[in-house]
Amino acid sequence: MLEARDLTVVHGGTAVVDRVSLALPEGPYGLGLIGASGSGKTTVARCLSGLMTPTHGTVLFRGADVSGMRRSGAYRRAVQIVVQDTEGALDPRMRVGTAIAEVLRAHRMVPRGTERERVAELLADVGLSAEHAARHPHQLSGGQRQRAAIARALAVRPRFLVLDEPTNALDTTVQARILGLLNTLRTEHRLSLLLISHDLAVVAQLCRYVVVLHHGRVVEEGPLTAVLREPRHPATRSLRDAVPRLSP
Repeated sequence: MLEARDLTVVHGGTAVVDRVSLALPEGPYGLGLIGASGSGKTTVARCLSGLMTPTHGTVLFRGADVSGMRRSGAYRRAVQIVVQDTEGALDPRMRVGTAIAEVLRAHRMVPRGTERERVAELLADVGLSAEHAARHPHQLSGGQRQRAAIARALAVRPRFLVLDEPTNALDTTVQARILGLLNTLRTEHRLSLLLISHDLAVVAQLCRYVVVLHHGRVVEEGPLTAVLREPRHPATRSLRDAVPRLSP
């Protein structure tokens, strides 16, 4: 289990995340962390994935405080993050296959000399062909870059994937394909997903439990269907009402 207890992050004297607690059990599972822009979602994601140290509070990985294991290979492999800006996350000078192979070598995931075969397998898992390995990020579409970023995250066989607005910059058709891919990967690899979004329509595709952030605080949480049916907080109602509906 990946867990945050009273997570607090202070910047410039202001708590951008204020005593946030949540738990992500072993997969397959989907937890949605939702809120408007600026509510602190990405900061929570960075703390959980080890990219940021909280000011106060604790992040636990299978019951152990991660503050002493942030450089631990086991923790870094178990918890991977896929960021919103995949164009910026992928080195523009590095071919996609090279970027994935670099991860395999750094974590010694496969025997030396077999990286190319494993790269092809990972690309196939996310619906890309082996020829995409020879392309640079700018030669891929937005959806293909997102798939390549997911393949790189899967290279270390994680148990938890933190997905920070993974479909935000994609059109509706590509968005649906990426969500379908994530749903398949969650089942096949028994992944636990933390999906961060402001879009309840996206969260509904992968998550059955949601936590709502507003100005850095948890204002509501519960099963997705219950929260959608009877939202208690104005921030939740605003997010629900933003989902397009067809009239009769």
